[in-house]
Amino acid sequence: MQRRVRVDKTSSIQSFKEERLSREFSLKGHEDAVEQVGWHPSDPNILSTVSADKTLRLWDIRTPQKTVACISTKGEVINMTWRGDGSTIAIGNKDDMVSFVDYKTHKVVSEKQADFEVNEIAWSADERHFYMSSGNGSVHICEYPSLEPVFQLPAHTAHCICLKFTPDRRYFATGGADALINIFDSSELACVNSYSRLEWPVRTLSFNHDGRLLASGSEDLVIDIAYVATGEKVATIPCNAFPFCVAWHPSDNLLAFVTDDKKHGGDSKHSRESEKSSGCVKLFGL
Repeated sequence: MQRRVRVDKTSSIQSFKEERLSREFSLKGHEDAVEQVGWHPSDPNILSTVSADKTLRLWDIRTPQKTVACISTKGEVINMTWRGDGSTIAIGNKDDMVSFVDYKTHKVVSEKQADFEVNEIAWSADERHFYMSSGNGSVHICEYPSLEPVFQLPAHTAHCICLKFTPDRRYFATGGADALINIFDSSELACVNSYSRLEWPVRTLSFNHDGRLLASGSEDLVIDIAYVATGEKVATIPCNAFPFCVAWHPSDNLLAFVTDDKKHGGDSKHSRESEKSSGCVKLFGL
């Protein structure tokens, strides 16, 4: 049995078993839309949520009726990631401040106010560096925990929106407003592959369990699945509305994705200008 989470103001835990999704229970407490959900890297009972209500909440699904902790955040958080050892949660808000929260004490232990647009965030494989995709098309790499700048890796000619590592952390992928997907060797910081089949800015990426497949989505009404080594297309999943989130199963070639039912006004160029709505969670298997 595997668990999935569906969100609006409430986070709903759903089990996947016998080829069906079934709702288990809901996590209620946020006063505005839930923006991100993240499972603890090693404890399957613990997850975190961040919301437009400017809080980070920790939950234990064995006692879903109450939060483990509610931490106030500076500004509206739009991105979140766990450190690999589960000791720290990093969150980034719309004002380009990245904060680091100690999991045990529930306290913010450090903050970095960036002078550039911060999109997705992640730790390196050795957890000694911290990566931030940015609005200037680069991936900014800092030392951790000092957060001193180390290197600015050029990745895209427009906004660098997405940043995802393979499960073994040997490679990472970026997706940009130039509709390109780039694959980098994480030890050499060298681009080893680049491809583009989507026509709109790449908004979401996910590697499968063995790092051989990469799913990507944009405002195109398809999800592209490619071989990481060659960029060759494996499959295309047609969608009725554009997908704003894709996520592979941790051990099987089963892809969950969420499509947005709401029409958007204006020229949506990157992640911040897309207004997320309640959508449908769907599954696709290879």
